Amino acid sequence: MQVKKIQSLFMIAFALVIAFVAGCGTGGNAASSGGSPSGTSEAGNAPQTQAAPEKKEIQTLRVSFVPSKDPDEIITKTAPLKELLIKQLGSQGYQVGNVEISVGTTYEAVGEALGAGTADIGLIPGGTYALYSNEADVILTATRKALSIDSDHPKDWNDNKPTQGVDDKQATYYRALLIAGPSAKGQELARKVNEGQELTWEDLNSANWAVMSSSSPAGYIYPSLWLQDKYGKGLTDLAHVSQSDSYGSSFARLAAGQVDIVVAFADARRDNEANWTAKYGRKASIWDETNVIGVTQPIYNDTVSVSKNSAVMTDELKKALQEAFIAIAKTEEGKGVIAIYSHEGYQVAQASDYDGERKAQELLRSLKK
Repeated sequence: MQVKKIQSLFMIAFALVIAFVAGCGTGGNAASSGGSPSGTSEAGNAPQTQAAPEKKEIQTLRVSFVPSKDPDEIITKTAPLKELLIKQLGSQGYQVGNVEISVGTTYEAVGEALGAGTADIGLIPGGTYALYSNEADVILTATRKALSIDSDHPKDWNDNKPTQGVDDKQATYYRALLIAGPSAKGQELARKVNEGQELTWEDLNSANWAVMSSSSPAGYIYPSLWLQDKYGKGLTDLAHVSQSDSYGSSFARLAAGQVDIVVAFADARRDNEANWTAKYGRKASIWDETNVIGVTQPIYNDTVSVSKNSAVMTDELKKALQEAFIAIAKTEEGKGVIAIYSHEGYQVAQASDYDGERKAQELLRSLKK
């Protein structure tokens, strides 16, 4: 009887041990099914699939262009930008439902649209950005082919003629030059510069000048700023200044000796090289007969600017747009779009790049008073 009791107690104890072991095993499996810190699953310890990044949705993105060419032509040529932007922004996690493209009635109208937030993005010149920089942020500067010379010193331009384009280098700005021609006065001024002498106000005031209209950056505004910085006077203070209707007519007058100095964008001599002898009657080349006597500060190219009052604009979206436009400009279809403004690419811009434009706008306002 006692033996049977011992056998029964032994069997009960054995059953309790089996139940305890089974319970521990079940508890261990339950814990692992909830996942582990290493992100592995029970089946083969395979990595768990990461969740896709959340899409940032933009119902409509509005892009406005300035009317530098026929509005219908701009709308037609830039139409592919819609899908290009949607695709590029999509690769950065943005889901854009629609891109609307419009052309402003004036440059100022695009600036005002950015200010009002009725346009999110504007492709505008530096001058327009400077006028509306309280309402818009510049994010990109357009690039074009660089020149072989980029110096503040006129003698450097004369020592390294002719000026040429550089195929493998892009520039975000250009310069305006004061160019002396083959007249006796023009040669006198060039000789002083090439001998390392500083020109005086009297030197410049005794010459005949050809300039463009007062709204021309290279043909008027920046040369006037150059004079202001050096002599405290502008083009309006010179004794002998006449306005040309084109750069071509300025160079024709320079070739004829009717003027001693022209002001023009830095590669204007390249544009007039053939005409100098074929049309304007000179025997020697334009490079032999002209010299640079002044170089302005950089004139920054057109901008891609964004509205500070846009309902969709954020710092993150600005960065995404920078990357998108830079990528678009590297595609064949994108090159066709931006060619409407003679853009070849884009580089990230700083607001301070356009300080010269702000001074230019101040000068324009003073001229209108």
